[in-house]
Amino acid sequence: MGTGWVVFDLYLVNVLRLTPLQLILMGTVMEATIFVCEVPTGIIADTYSRKLSYVAGVLGTGTATMLVGLTSTAWIAIALWGFWGLSYTFTSGAFEAWVTDEIGVENVGSLFLRGRRAALGGSLVGLAGAVAVGAFSLRAAIVASGALQISAGVLCIAAMRETGFVRRPPQVRRLFRTAVEGVRFMRGSTLLLLLAATEVFGGFGAEAFDRLTEAHVIRDIGFPSSITPVYGFGVVSAISMVFGFFAVRPLIRRIDRDGITAVARMLVLFTLATVAAQILFAVGDGFWLVMAFFLAAILTRGFLGPLYTTWLNDLVTDSSVRATVLSISGQANAIGQAAGGPVLGVLGNVFGIPYALVAGALTTLPAAALYARATQRQALLRPAEVGGEGW
Repeated sequence: MGTGWVVFDLYLVNVLRLTPLQLILMGTVMEATIFVCEVPTGIIADTYSRKLSYVAGVLGTGTATMLVGLTSTAWIAIALWGFWGLSYTFTSGAFEAWVTDEIGVENVGSLFLRGRRAALGGSLVGLAGAVAVGAFSLRAAIVASGALQISAGVLCIAAMRETGFVRRPPQVRRLFRTAVEGVRFMRGSTLLLLLAATEVFGGFGAEAFDRLTEAHVIRDIGFPSSITPVYGFGVVSAISMVFGFFAVRPLIRRIDRDGITAVARMLVLFTLATVAAQILFAVGDGFWLVMAFFLAAILTRGFLGPLYTTWLNDLVTDSSVRATVLSISGQANAIGQAAGGPVLGVLGNVFGIPYALVAGALTTLPAAALYARATQRQALLRPAEVGGEGW
């Protein structure tokens, strides 16, 4: 959804009025669907077409978003988000694999951080439009966001080229063979297994922050009478995008200079910073202080995805199973979110949202320890052993 997440979450809280448990269940249904479908759709991307898989996913997520904006029933919205999860799996891994195939793994370097920087610039423009529409109608903003995603999918049909991918024979046996090869490739790398393990803990802890932040500020803290939620969250998101846009540049220089080792160390640092910011956000007192910690959390968290993707792509030296391996990693995250979501949702319903937020943040700490362990192992390997010739 990109620019529409802030407005979307406000729509769930203020229009559909989902309870903490329902908010979490919405994410759990999505993640359970991702868990089931992530690897099969990754195999499709590795066998048939990365472009086809990605376009289908974008069209599907746009359709699901639009339909959620048209419903007024909580359980229908939750079911539709399961369809969103299915559609997302067609994009997960396929996009990163497509990019890497088109330019070559040796040229990836800091590309995903550069992409993050470009996305922040575009997202800032989109956020302004989403907030402007959402100030008059949150429902209209969600429908418009879905329509834009569908338009983006149509544009990709015409604009995306696919020259680095070699299609395999469309045989059912070939699909199973791709799955086996992907699992075998991942099992043969301790570093890949460590990164997959970080996704389990990261997913477990992410669900509370993903689903309950807006509800916490609105219901537990309260907005000043002079500020409406859509503008308040919109401004914070805009500040994070502007700051993130400029903050990415020194990270790019660091990676270009020091290579994958810098990526590994930054993942440890940003994971710890994210945990600290999320805990302070949950226990903070006062609107402005809480919003400052919210800003810090989304800033540090925003760097984790592109850094993780950079490291993961560097380790996958076999292009024929790239999307499958990336999907297995996404499946690990889905396992964590599906397992942790209901627990954190019940905790939020019984004891309050702050308790669920703190618990979610604390369960992310093991991911930082695993990143640190992976960093040590990375430092022991020669560049040629991890596909790092370009570093």
